Amino acid sequence: MLSLNLPAFDTKIAVRDGKNVIFDVIRRRYVALTPEEWVRQHFVHFLLVHKGYPQALMANEVQVQLNGTKKRCDTVLYRRDLTARMIVEYKAPEIEITQKVFDQITRYNMVLKVDYLVVSNGLQHYCCHIDYEHNSYTFLQDIPKYQNL
Repeated sequence: MLSLNLPAFDTKIAVRDGKNVIFDVIRRRYVALTPEEWVRQHFVHFLLVHKGYPQALMANEVQVQLNGTKKRCDTVLYRRDLTARMIVEYKAPEIEITQKVFDQITRYNMVLKVDYLVVSNGLQHYCCHIDYEHNSYTFLQDIPKYQNL
């Protein structure tokens, strides 16, 4: 798979029914190894190991109801009271991060109302902090460490 702009880690890749799968530490099972999943597993590892995010407060493929349809957030970080705190949206490395991607994650946030939105294609990463009081948002230079959220 493609080298990403994220730290390497000891991936667990196997072949099941003739298809490549990768172990998802959050869901605790093997999932299809797609380019987007490659990004997800690297980014989750980055958050856990390098940014100190607690694994127990993270979930992958979180279903939300949006305008009567079911959508899935790629990764959601929760607070200890289990309210959502951050949404992370992944794209395959060849997918450019555009306004359309931000529109997608913003729609998810209409339901979850988190403090942070993160988008990554494994090569570029964007994080913005939402200030509901002033109805504004700020793009951050880096993904914050968990202790600084």
